[in-house]
Amino acid sequence: MPRSARFPLLRSAAACLAVACAAAAPRAHADDFIVYSPHVIATQSEIEVRGYRYDDPRADFNGGSAAELSLAHTFNNWWKAELYVAKYKKAPGEGEHLLGYELENTFQLTPVGEYWADFGFLAAYEHNTRPGEHDAAEFGPLIAKTVGRTTHTLNLIWEKQLGAGAAGKYEFRYAYQGTYTVSSAFRPGIEAYGRPADHAYQAGPVVAGEWRIPGTMAEFEYRVGVVFGINAAAPRRTWLAQLEYEFF
Repeated sequence: MPRSARFPLLRSAAACLAVACAAAAPRAHADDFIVYSPHVIATQSEIEVRGYRYDDPRADFNGGSAAELSLAHTFNNWWKAELYVAKYKKAPGEGEHLLGYELENTFQLTPVGEYWADFGFLAAYEHNTRPGEHDAAEFGPLIAKTVGRTTHTLNLIWEKQLGAGAAGKYEFRYAYQGTYTVSSAFRPGIEAYGRPADHAYQAGPVVAGEWRIPGTMAEFEYRVGVVFGINAAAPRRTWLAQLEYEFF
């Protein structure tokens, strides 16, 4: 399915996208290393596993990783709900622990290809069970465009802590993916991530694709890659992986 899509202004904004790159090392979650598509497919269900791992010997990053397991269903042609039933994180110097749960909603706002770009909106609520971690709300636009075989997707996401003692400010992050479709099973490209509040920026190569199971309406979708730290506040390398099983 066209999980990632495309953004036309990127031709004139290449310099900006070089800066639009990563999530903060100590604070990053697996959600920070994903580019959401505004497109949904009615009645489709998904089982997804994704995560990341730092490759950096510095004490602030060494051993850091995260993983998430989610279940999703698209109820109509404009709304997909996704429930993260397990969210694990291993901070540098600590053991692995369960963060909590999250309900994430993707709303497709415009029909595919009808306007200069395709628009969607992400809205999520995260409940953290670990002491000292706050609940949080996330929201923001998802923008996509295709130009020939090249696809572009841009996410602009704001996050707000909730509950007693929560920070009053909104934190912003952004994510970009650009891929070239060689075949449905092989779409090489780049991803870039940025979290200005943490002064951390990353970008690097990815490969994505999908494989339909013969004789069925089901398919596997994958994505693997590595993003490199552009500045010292980001990990030197972060390995990314994602696998989905999609069915009707």
